[in-house]
Amino acid sequence: MSKKLIIAEKPSVAADIARALGGFTKQDDYFESEDCVLSSAVGHLLELACPEEYEVKRGKWSFAHLPVIPPHFALRPIEKSESRLKLLTKLIKRKDVTSLINACDAGREGELIFNYIAQHAKSGKPVERLWLQSMTQQAIKDGFSRLRAGSEMQGLADAAVCRSESDWLVGINGTRAMTAFNSKTGGFHLTTVGRVQTPTLALMVDREDKIRKFKPRAYWELEGRFACASGEYSGKWFDENFAKGKSEEDEHQRADRLWDESRAKSLQSKCADKPGLVSEEAKPSTQLSPLLYDLTSLQREANSRFGFSAKSTLGLAQALYEKHKVLTYPRTDARALPEDYLATVKETLTMLTGEGVGKGHDEALLARYSPFAHQILARSWVMPNKRIFNNAKISDHFAIIPTLQAPKQLSEPEQKLYDMVLKRFLAVFYPAAEYMITTRITRVDGEPFKTEGKVLVNPGWLAVYGRESQEGDDGNLVAVLPKEKVDTTEIVIIASETRPPPRYSEATLLSAMEGAGKMVDDEELKAAMAGRGLVTPATRAQIIENLIGEQYLHREGRE
Repeated sequence: MSKKLIIAEKPSVAADIARALGGFTKQDDYFESEDCVLSSAVGHLLELACPEEYEVKRGKWSFAHLPVIPPHFALRPIEKSESRLKLLTKLIKRKDVTSLINACDAGREGELIFNYIAQHAKSGKPVERLWLQSMTQQAIKDGFSRLRAGSEMQGLADAAVCRSESDWLVGINGTRAMTAFNSKTGGFHLTTVGRVQTPTLALMVDREDKIRKFKPRAYWELEGRFACASGEYSGKWFDENFAKGKSEEDEHQRADRLWDESRAKSLQSKCADKPGLVSEEAKPSTQLSPLLYDLTSLQREANSRFGFSAKSTLGLAQALYEKHKVLTYPRTDARALPEDYLATVKETLTMLTGEGVGKGHDEALLARYSPFAHQILARSWVMPNKRIFNNAKISDHFAIIPTLQAPKQLSEPEQKLYDMVLKRFLAVFYPAAEYMITTRITRVDGEPFKTEGKVLVNPGWLAVYGRESQEGDDGNLVAVLPKEKVDTTEIVIIASETRPPPRYSEATLLSAMEGAGKMVDDEELKAAMAGRGLVTPATRAQIIENLIGEQYLHREGRE
């Protein structure tokens, strides 16, 4: 009887597939049923190598042997996982195995892992592709009911090979050239270079260079304090004719900064003890909820809020996806959902209300967010909306959201991350927050002093975030009458100086990597990198760790 061989990326995923499909018995490192054999890789099992006849030994790295461009690439087994490769090769070559199913992670690297294994085994057997966004049992069953033809993924497979070979070519040639350069006075000084590692390092060097060359400049601000019939308030002097320039020299310019102490003192004397005339304008303002998370925005916020490294956040998100099945696929660069996902979203919200959820789930967490899920469903706030449901903003994967699986037995860091995703998911369906923003100008002898107040009128999506959302609100200003004259009780000069740009944290370095194309002068390259930046979101964390491992960077606290 002919059988299909299913190859997953990791043993845990193979076990999940076996549970979801049923009918499997476990052998040593694989499962078997009446019509399927099921096993897995353990991540990458093969790596690119230079064919031996073209290889130059490490001690002979020199400019004379560069560039290294082999006529073809050889695949070399990764030593620590060679036994798993032998098992998969044996299973692929079984006579009763007539076709293969690629069940590796649904992305470019999953495509590469599977294709390199099939290439190594010299398999010509037909291939189907399992494409999962979620690891719940139902999602796995649904995925197997709509397998794709392997040929559909050819573009992604070619992109994966292109990425792999370009990394190899840049890394080998760059590393050997820089090592030869740094070893020319004797010894062997390994200097690694990488297609993504080196531009990321350049971002860091450029920032450090700006910090070290920075020369602080003194500036002064004027703060007026005023008394009106209903109380006291303060305001900052500002230049009404200020227009911010676009050159680097202007980056510290502000409307309320004075660069001449004598002018600050002159304005202080001019305004001291003189009455002020008040005018005021109040405008309504709205603030939409943030978009759903992609991996980079999740990593940035987790670093800012909890100090999690990008690598830690990816590991936690992967565990929530793979082990706990409570999050969708995390290695995504999309912040929208498919347009046909409204029904699934409603089912997820129903799970969050706690209805029909079995025992053992996190009751406290569901109780906290159940009212919000109930409200979204009761008010029919899930509707077609291109900001949330938009096929044009999705590539391989969609935004990270909760699955239909209720959470249970999460560790504290896992719970923090799940909580972040859950709040963002609920908030995106709520109406905008509404504010009343008041701008008050107090003129003292013709000189303007600005006071701003922001009052939350309707919390909208901020209700999901509770007290966190109120941070930074300026609250109520004391009331003034139209054209009221106020007393100037004090004019204070505040002396300050400009500061250098801060060192990168992981959150800000991830943002810089994501927006790296904006820093490129070449217009064609800038256009090619638009919206992409350096490397895929999932790999950025590893690039940072590699730079630290190579001692090119140090991590000190959050810097």
